[in-house]
Amino acid sequence: MPGQLKWRHRFQAHVSRWTVPREVILDLLSRTSKHMSVKEIYASLYKMYPGIGLTTVYRTLDLLVRAGFINRFPSGDGQNRYEFKSNKKKEHHHHLVCIKCRKIIDYSDFVDEELELVKKTEEILAKKHSFNVLGHNIEFYGLCEKCK
Repeated sequence: MPGQLKWRHRFQAHVSRWTVPREVILDLLSRTSKHMSVKEIYASLYKMYPGIGLTTVYRTLDLLVRAGFINRFPSGDGQNRYEFKSNKKKEHHHHLVCIKCRKIIDYSDFVDEELELVKKTEEILAKKHSFNVLGHNIEFYGLCEKCK
């Protein structure tokens, strides 16, 4: 519950209302290490909250991404995947995505080096395009050990 109070306070800085769908989606993603699709999130929540609609899940995920609570990234199959966004540097990671079996591997090798390069890139892009960069995703697509 203490985490939920922190989320609610942080969330209300972005939008005015804290709703049950927003809370349960954020709670679900914060408790799993899976990279879940919209349909997987919906199926997981529908069991306990049969009144939740697929449209609500889509809208809520979009809002949580914009508010900085979760990350969205393409998985190579035309679907986005979602994961809880940690503010802890040690949990920062990127993804290797298998284009055949859709396996997603989190990696944190070279994160410090990547972050240094990305920070420089963000600064240059921000200045050149007068753009406020709020985050980034790095995914590499290829074949996993099993599929190659």
